[in-house]
Amino acid sequence: MQRNSAKNSLISIGALSERTGLAITAIRFYESEGLIRSTRNSSGHRRFTRSDIRRLSFIKISQSLGFSLNDIQGILATLPNNRTPNKRDWERLSRQFSVDIDKRIAGLQLLKENLNGCIGCGCLSMAKCRLYNPGDRASQLGSGPRYLLGNSVEDIG
Repeated sequence: MQRNSAKNSLISIGALSERTGLAITAIRFYESEGLIRSTRNSSGHRRFTRSDIRRLSFIKISQSLGFSLNDIQGILATLPNNRTPNKRDWERLSRQFSVDIDKRIAGLQLLKENLNGCIGCGCLSMAKCRLYNPGDRASQLGSGPRYLLGNSVEDIG
């Protein structure tokens, strides 16, 4: 659908590539995944709306934050008529991102704490650390690096 305003005039895939920094093949890929849409001119060349610059920028930023294309498709699908996010949409979407990022940070903190605990436990073996030894069952055998001192998993009663 071609719009009359200069703001939403149609641009070529080359111009879209230049403005977004994305390779033409990446733009075609995003189109094939349904993240953007094009129309064809009388010569059969793809034409995109200028708002696709913002849409592709959103996709790039979302990917750099670790969101998958499926996540991004889901987020964009929440927009009315699958439109490009406006300011109000950005505010809502950024709150969603913040919740997800906070969950990721909490998970990474927990991982970091477990790794520090493992390094400090004395077992010196990733195969025997508390990540793989829930509840520290090896502690039933005594203090110190039990497996290094000759005990084995079979010794645990």
